[in-house]
Amino acid sequence: MEPQSPFKPDTLRGKTALVTGGGSGIGLEITRQLGLHGAKVVISGRREQVLRDACQTLGGDGITAAFVQGDVRRYEDCERMAGEAVARFGRLDILVNCAAGNFLSPAEQLSSNGFRTVMEIDALGTFNMSRAAFAALKSSGDAIIINISMTLHYGATWWQAHASAAKAAVDSLTRSLGLEWGHYGIRTAGVAPGPIEGTAGMSKLAPGSDAAAAVLQKVNSSIPLGHMGRRWDIAMACLFLCSPAASFVTGHTLVVDGAEWMYKPSLVPRDAVNRISRGVEAQSRAVGLAGASSGSPRSKL
Repeated sequence: MEPQSPFKPDTLRGKTALVTGGGSGIGLEITRQLGLHGAKVVISGRREQVLRDACQTLGGDGITAAFVQGDVRRYEDCERMAGEAVARFGRLDILVNCAAGNFLSPAEQLSSNGFRTVMEIDALGTFNMSRAAFAALKSSGDAIIINISMTLHYGATWWQAHASAAKAAVDSLTRSLGLEWGHYGIRTAGVAPGPIEGTAGMSKLAPGSDAAAAVLQKVNSSIPLGHMGRRWDIAMACLFLCSPAASFVTGHTLVVDGAEWMYKPSLVPRDAVNRISRGVEAQSRAVGLAGASSGSPRSKL
């Protein structure tokens, strides 16, 4: 069962949101939650039928939704997406850059075309859409761009050289636009999901059904909170950033990953650490008591 939202249903009343990659996965849940909290929503993507089906689903939840087909790698498509949102609902206040591409590949087998494709969808697409929407967002007077990132590049991630480079660029762009566009009343923030259950990204980690259970168990064990996140968790982070509660937040990427990116296995078991700690504490007390009873000038100060 989905948790109850902590936000009021009218939190985003009067706002219009455009979500790239909003027809499925995390993007669709972000769109749904923005709509459930009062925003009119426009979703974009390359597959028209996926967008149609998503709009039908959103409409069933009582959400006012529209779609526009396009590819974020083409600037003219991005201009059309932003223009359609304004033409349909009269304004644009929220842009969520969620369109992304990824696959697993050892760097030595990764083609130049494969690397370029991910960079263009993630990094260039984020810039294209943000730049194309700039005039409309500026007119809002209270706008936000949210860039959906990852934590892959915080250290390094196996078989993800292309996606890590692309998301590092996205995070840098979040900071740059936060610096430059705040003057125009446009906040820019990021959300970096960790492992999220039921997403295409997780299915790519375990492409074979026989390996899936073992891989997912390993993923769960690498998350300090003990479980993967939900699409709802990412949508709530976006909703927070769109809300008045985050009106002074810009240029920052919010990590929503259960501390997974910081995980490293403990070299010493917890019970052993506790025993060692108690022993050291006992020795410290003994030394302190001995010093206090010695009557030395230092102990009397």
